[in-house]
Amino acid sequence: MGSQTPASLPALRTNPKAIFFTDFDGTITLQDSNDYMTDNLGFGTALRKQGNHDVLEGRKTFRASFQEMLDSVDTPFDECIRVLLANVVLDPKFKEFYAWCRANNVPVVVLSGGMQPVIRALLAHLVGEEEVRDMQIVSNDVAPRPGKTINDVGGWNIVYHDDSDFGHDKSLEIRPYAALPERPVMFYAGDGVSDLSAAKETDLLFAKAGRDLVQYCIRESVPYTEFHDFGDIHKVVKSVVDGEISVKAAAVNRV
Repeated sequence: MGSQTPASLPALRTNPKAIFFTDFDGTITLQDSNDYMTDNLGFGTALRKQGNHDVLEGRKTFRASFQEMLDSVDTPFDECIRVLLANVVLDPKFKEFYAWCRANNVPVVVLSGGMQPVIRALLAHLVGEEEVRDMQIVSNDVAPRPGKTINDVGGWNIVYHDDSDFGHDKSLEIRPYAALPERPVMFYAGDGVSDLSAAKETDLLFAKAGRDLVQYCIRESVPYTEFHDFGDIHKVVKSVVDGEISVKAAAVNRV
């Protein structure tokens, strides 16, 4: 598979036939943890939705909008985690899909605009610590503000993965795989504005019904397959991996 090594492209370590890249918040989970914190602990739903709309319309970068959201949350980080563990729910079909992926050598790579400690805490709680121990997660992080700890009031801040307008440009993780002369089939699943950078980078895009990513795909004429839960995704991915349908045939939403 070219000159790339398993160390630089960890999802190739087991020589898989397919790789499943996925967003976390609002995709693997039913609620977006960052939206939940903003709506309930920060400046509220109306301002958060206006920020998302501004991103879709190109009036604001995702990074700028997201920073405003998180800056409005001054709740100590450990309390934020407790609130999220009590309120964020897993897509009911994800565990079955993830078990199938593990059994069939389809690595699941989480590409998230959220924060690593939140994602790992929620996955361990919702899926199982042992089950997700080796799952690759590429995301932002969290750090204390000057003179504080993350568990102080107003004590934490997001640490972005890169310098892009997204804070975490998910395409940067996918493109080295896509550039290989021989490579696995690549899927991506997402729902919102943090997924715009990844929307055109894989062989088949799954976009969650009724969410911002669908609006983007329609506007930009990006082929996609709409999903309601991971049961929909499971059927399609299994059919492609088993050779029953092509990725082109699976992209049923074309504009």
